[in-house]
Amino acid sequence: MAISGVGQSYYQNNVATTKSTKSVNSTGETGNTKELSEAEEMAIFKKEFYAEIDKIPRNRTITNVAINISEEAFKNMKDDPEYREKILSALKRDLTSSFAPLEASMVLTVGATAKDYRGDSWSGVNNQSEFYARSQNSFYKKTSNKKDRQKELLEEYLEKRAQVKKQQQEMLNEKIAKQEQERSRLLRSWNNERLLSKASNAYEA
Repeated sequence: MAISGVGQSYYQNNVATTKSTKSVNSTGETGNTKELSEAEEMAIFKKEFYAEIDKIPRNRTITNVAINISEEAFKNMKDDPEYREKILSALKRDLTSSFAPLEASMVLTVGATAKDYRGDSWSGVNNQSEFYARSQNSFYKKTSNKKDRQKELLEEYLEKRAQVKKQQQEMLNEKIAKQEQERSRLLRSWNNERLLSKASNAYEA
């Protein structure tokens, strides 16, 4: 099943700030040198890590996937490339694993140490409430577009049904209006006949 969705990343919430420090050169002139703040460096690291995750091919049996990563885990991965590679390896292993039956949802949690790494999964489209509850603020999230497509089809059906119902109501209103016009015509004709009859009787009398 094709998987699509919207990825969510914390690095987008980090506002880049530039820390400028003044230095004096050998000529005594004052200049500005720009350095990256810790927040900027972490934002860049998260962006690069997100891109690495996004490159991992997910097994077709995984319908929904979310990855929760603690801030401490990010710091440790940034400071320790070996730990970063170990986590990426674990993510690749789990994201490429096959699940039976199809349409499994998975939440992977990355903690400060390798021992804190864990994975949880749910099978079937009717057992996804836990996944959505635990993936609301995930660093990385991809969901199947099947549900969205079903929603679109339902909306299209309801819109068409509303249009048909509207047309039927318009036709009914038109029919009622024509019947009312005919009734009024017959009533006027009957009244005219009564008036003529009265006039005729009065004349004969």
